[in-house]
Amino acid sequence: MGATSHQAGAAGRALTADRPSSVRNVVLVGHSGSGKTTLVEALALTAGAVNRAGRVEDGATVSDYDEIEHRRQRSVQLSLVPVEWGGIKINILDTPGYADFVGELRAGLRAADAALFVVSASDGIDGATRMVWDECEAVGMPRAIVVTHLEAARADYAQMANICGEIFGADDPDAVIPLYLPLHGPAGPDGHAPVTGLLGLLSQRVYEYASGERTERDPDPAELALISGARSRLIEGIIAESEDESLMDRYLGGEDIDIKTLVDDLERAVARGTFHPVLMAAPAAEGAKQGLGTVELLELITGGFPTPLERAAVAVTAPDGSPRPAVTCDPAGPLLAEVVKTSSDPYVGRVSLVRVFSGTLLPEATVHVSGHGLADRGHEDHDVDERIGALSSPFGKQQRTLTRCIAGDLACVAKLTRAETGDTLSAKDDPLLMEPWAMPDPLLPLAIEAHSKADEDKLSQGLARLVAEDPTMRLEQNPHTHQVVLWCLGEAHQDVALERLRTRYGVQVDAVPHRVSLRETFGAKAAGRGRHVKQSGGHGQFAICEIEVEPLPPGSGIEFVDKVVGGAVPRQFIPSVEKGVRTQAARGVAAGYPLVDVRITLLDGKAHSVDSSDAAFQTAGALALREAAAEARIHLLEPVAELSVLVPDEYVGPVMSDLAGRRGRVVGTEQAGPGRTRVRAEIPEIEIGRYAVELRSVSHGTGRFARSYARHEPMPPQIADKVREQVEKGT
Repeated sequence: MGATSHQAGAAGRALTADRPSSVRNVVLVGHSGSGKTTLVEALALTAGAVNRAGRVEDGATVSDYDEIEHRRQRSVQLSLVPVEWGGIKINILDTPGYADFVGELRAGLRAADAALFVVSASDGIDGATRMVWDECEAVGMPRAIVVTHLEAARADYAQMANICGEIFGADDPDAVIPLYLPLHGPAGPDGHAPVTGLLGLLSQRVYEYASGERTERDPDPAELALISGARSRLIEGIIAESEDESLMDRYLGGEDIDIKTLVDDLERAVARGTFHPVLMAAPAAEGAKQGLGTVELLELITGGFPTPLERAAVAVTAPDGSPRPAVTCDPAGPLLAEVVKTSSDPYVGRVSLVRVFSGTLLPEATVHVSGHGLADRGHEDHDVDERIGALSSPFGKQQRTLTRCIAGDLACVAKLTRAETGDTLSAKDDPLLMEPWAMPDPLLPLAIEAHSKADEDKLSQGLARLVAEDPTMRLEQNPHTHQVVLWCLGEAHQDVALERLRTRYGVQVDAVPHRVSLRETFGAKAAGRGRHVKQSGGHGQFAICEIEVEPLPPGSGIEFVDKVVGGAVPRQFIPSVEKGVRTQAARGVAAGYPLVDVRITLLDGKAHSVDSSDAAFQTAGALALREAAAEARIHLLEPVAELSVLVPDEYVGPVMSDLAGRRGRVVGTEQAGPGRTRVRAEIPEIEIGRYAVELRSVSHGTGRFARSYARHEPMPPQIADKVREQVEKGT
């Protein structure tokens, strides 16, 4: 593709789109360390949005959102960097590459119209990136590939381009083809020849970057030979995707196809999501104006990636679920926007990054906020009207004021105090609701306690704000263990949650061991006698009851039966005995876990005409149950989960071995698409507390799992004994 003129986005002013056709929304996808953030800064420098040091005015990097990212040297959240090229506003969505923050990646995919897969020439392609590619392919999202880290000593662009073709083009190898070849400079002392320019396969031109600014020239004979060797395959790949069916015949007949026709067909195929060009890029050297390949990449984004107008109409309903017509990208249409990210600013409060799908969003307007579908994660359903604050465009730590945000564009909205990530914004007199996007289920528990009384007072509000920002986090107040549990995606996700609680919301918490909700039951029939008699002057207490306890089938709960005859226990105190035994059952009779699946039969007792009371018979009932337990064999019951593990075929063996080592029982396997297997197993929940981390290790980041409660069943005696010892020691 040839060079085009461009209009640089001036640093210091917000970029405002005046029509959807002048907007491109692109999300960067790649594993942690692949060079996404560095690429964003190189693109911003080339587009003139930052100074030569790759910095915005306050000295922060262009996608610098969170102080946590500075300390960890790792992106942990989605960031937006708008740049301008050729009169087109490009919203670059930089996503974290680490698996724990896949929710931010999902948000970026939702907000974008095309994806740029960033692949390191030195590190290759990991399994998680391949999975995201397959997801994009399933929905037809346009994609391109850019190879980075060309400066690494072992980098081999040709080899990596071939790997991209094999992995990303498995179904159609001719749809993943490089547009350029690298131009190498003189080799250094280590023998590595740096890439200093590009050989354009379509234009048959050489683009030099050695001077720090892109220059163009004709190829020499050796360079032309390299171009000719790869050009034919590229042209054939483009023509195969052309809508002009006569083009292939003309080409095979020896006709020299006009380059403009080829470029137009290439851009249409990219926009349709049927052709995926491979490019290369590198950051600018110190003092340089442009990074290698950044001009070509910006040209592809503006010329080949689709506009928001090409996105399919968005399905919507009314907040009550009643159907509504699908909404298209029209600035004059009904307002429809979605919160794709929520963050907190110490000065302006909650800030919501929104993608506008229809209509025009104006500052200080009143909008309707609808949020549904995440109640199980601590997010309440809500339908409220809210007055929004200022609109702005983010750039590093800066916020540049916008006067409006039209359909197809993205903006930050201040003062949406009720809106959370995934919520829909619409007109207050015409409320709409978008179906929320699929979010991974958080499966790694983090039990926390307030560090002090002062922290306890702030904990509830801090947790609510934390969960509002991150829909991949689930807050649970466990009624059985009485623990506050944050369910996260991984250890890094947990660490960031604790750090945000401390630094953003001023709440210090302590992580404590996560407890699994065990149960107790009787292993055999037993009898107990409860005697509560006190005579110490004044009104005394007198109650005696005799009970029999027998085990019931799993899931039966607690059954209370009255078989008292002759009025040994007066009728009015029968409910008191039942209340007493049920209260004691809830507290447990051996290790402090609730008693379940037993029948408790009241057989006999004694009462006193003056000293018997409701409280006395409650106490007697509890004593009787404890005595019966002391004479019986008490089983500890542990929860068993149904586990569904989805992994590539090559990891089925290691996964099944790992499950067996956790007392798991594999109940079946089945094919779940090409090259993937679903393993179904039953496994004690106490064995999978950290399975979200351990499966990632076993499957090299490619495995996923879902779990659901199946039942409680007896715990092996040796493990139950250890649990009892821990209870006795108070640990």
